[in-house]
Amino acid sequence: MNLNQIQARQKMSRLVGLLAFGILAIMPATSRAEESSPTIEIAKAFGLDSFGQIEAIRYTWNVDSPIGKASNKWEWSPKTDTVSYEGKDKEGKEVKASYKRSELSSQTDAVKAIDPMFVNDQYWLLLPFRIVWDGVPGTDESTQKLPLGDGSARRIVVKYPEAGYQPGDTWDLYAGPDKRIQAIVYHRGAPTPPPKLVEATYEDYKKAGPLLISMDHHGKVDGKDLRIYFTDVSVKLSGSDKWINAQ
Repeated sequence: MNLNQIQARQKMSRLVGLLAFGILAIMPATSRAEESSPTIEIAKAFGLDSFGQIEAIRYTWNVDSPIGKASNKWEWSPKTDTVSYEGKDKEGKEVKASYKRSELSSQTDAVKAIDPMFVNDQYWLLLPFRIVWDGVPGTDESTQKLPLGDGSARRIVVKYPEAGYQPGDTWDLYAGPDKRIQAIVYHRGAPTPPPKLVEATYEDYKKAGPLLISMDHHGKVDGKDLRIYFTDVSVKLSGSDKWINAQ
């Protein structure tokens, strides 16, 4: 895949992006956010306290968006921050790449263009963790009507500072009594690029080892229909060579 082809796929990822900082240090200490933060409560319900057991995680991020369909296959080793990517170019040819995120500056332009897609897709997979790792506590705005469908849930507003990859980005997390996210609303802080507004459900929860994963998201991106879903999700725990499938 040449750089232009990667950038075209990158554009599709960004269209439905939850891309905030894109920082290389993916797992800061939990103490960066306030211990009483509702975002930590949510992340713990998704398995935050057990994340240290994860040796590797692999998944395929799939999107059906207004500008087309795409699938990105990832494997990430959090302890070394090593990423492996598989996808297809415009001609349908398989493309593979592996790199350490700490050594990204020495990689080719093609690999550098892949990394924003990795960060974007990981936000969809591990959003509660990423918010905690980024050190953003969130504000509890009590029970509110869900943005999609019927019902209501506790709304947690997470606003990123006016700095970083996308300054001022805001997430509204709608969590049930069990701390599971039922829906999100994403507001882009910067005037460009799109999207400005993403609304999505969190559905089809499964466990991959100690991690709770929402496998399916339906909603709208700037008013147009959107679906993002995960397939082939599995984790490998420290001290084991066995992959545990999400189920």
